[in-house]
Amino acid sequence: MDGSKAPPRWLPFLVLGVGLLAISCGAILARFAQAYGLPSLTIATLRLGLAALLITPLALWQSGHTLRALTRQQGLLTVGAGFFLALHFATWITSLEYTSVASSTALVTTNLLWIGIASFVLFGDRPSRLMAVGIAISITGSGLIFWSDSRDSAPGSNPLLGNFLAVVGSWCFSAYLLIGRRLRASLPLPAYVWLAYGSAAIFLLLACQASGTPLTGYSNAAYVVALGLAIGPQLLGHSAYNWSLKHVSATFIAVVTLGEPVGSALLAWMFFGEAFALLQGTGFVLLLVGIYLAARGEGG
Repeated sequence: MDGSKAPPRWLPFLVLGVGLLAISCGAILARFAQAYGLPSLTIATLRLGLAALLITPLALWQSGHTLRALTRQQGLLTVGAGFFLALHFATWITSLEYTSVASSTALVTTNLLWIGIASFVLFGDRPSRLMAVGIAISITGSGLIFWSDSRDSAPGSNPLLGNFLAVVGSWCFSAYLLIGRRLRASLPLPAYVWLAYGSAAIFLLLACQASGTPLTGYSNAAYVVALGLAIGPQLLGHSAYNWSLKHVSATFIAVVTLGEPVGSALLAWMFFGEAFALLQGTGFVLLLVGIYLAARGEGG
C-alpha cells in the first residue's frame, strides 16, 4: 500500500479486527498442538522459526541493505529482544498445560501494567493518576484469578503454576517490547520482525538441544497446526497491529488487545468446554477494566 496516501478511515479498524481474531486463536492452536503430542518448547520453536523463515524473502528484498549495515548496538539489542521473546513463548505456551486458556491469556496480556511499573522503577517516569488506578485494579483482578484457581476446580493440572508461568511470560514480553521499541526506531518493520523472530528461534533451538526436546517425529496434523500458529497469530496478527500503529493511536491498539483474552476464552469454551468460576470471572473483568484505565491514563 502506498505509504504517502492515507487509507480509508475504516481500513485500520478492519485490519485490527482481523489481527485480533488471528491472535485470539493463538492459545487455542497451541492447545491443539499439545493435544497432537508437541511439547511446549517445540511449539514455541516451530512458531517462531517458521514465521522467521516465511518472512525471510520479504525482509531481504525490502531491507537487505539495512540488515547488512547493522551496528554493534543493534546486534546486541537484537540478541536481547530475541532472548526475552523466546522466554515469553516458552513460559506462556507451557502455562497452557497447567491452567485454563482464560486465566493464561488474561495474565499474559498484562504487559502495559508491567511496562508502566518498570518505567517508574527504572526511569523515574511517574504514572498518571488514572494509570495508577488502573494498575491497582488490574493487580487486584490478577490476585482474584490466582485465588480462584487455588480454591476452585479450575481447568488444568496445576493452575497456580500455570498462572505464574503466564505472568512470567508477560514480564518477558514487556522486556521484549522495551528493547524492541528502541530497536524498531532505527529499523524498518520487515527487518525488525525477521531479526526478532529469527534470534528468538535460535535461542529456542538451543533450548531444545540442551533439553533433548525433539523437533521431528510428529504427525502431519501437528506440523499443520504449528504452521497455522506461525502464519496466523505470529505473522498476520502481530503484523496487523504493527501496520495499524501508523494510522491509529498506540493507546487505542492497547485497548483493542484487551479483546484477546475475551476471544480466547470464548473459543476455549466452544472447543474445550472451559467455563468461568464466579471469582475467576470477577478477576477477569477487573483485570480488563484496569488495563483499559491504564491505557487511557497512558494516552492522557
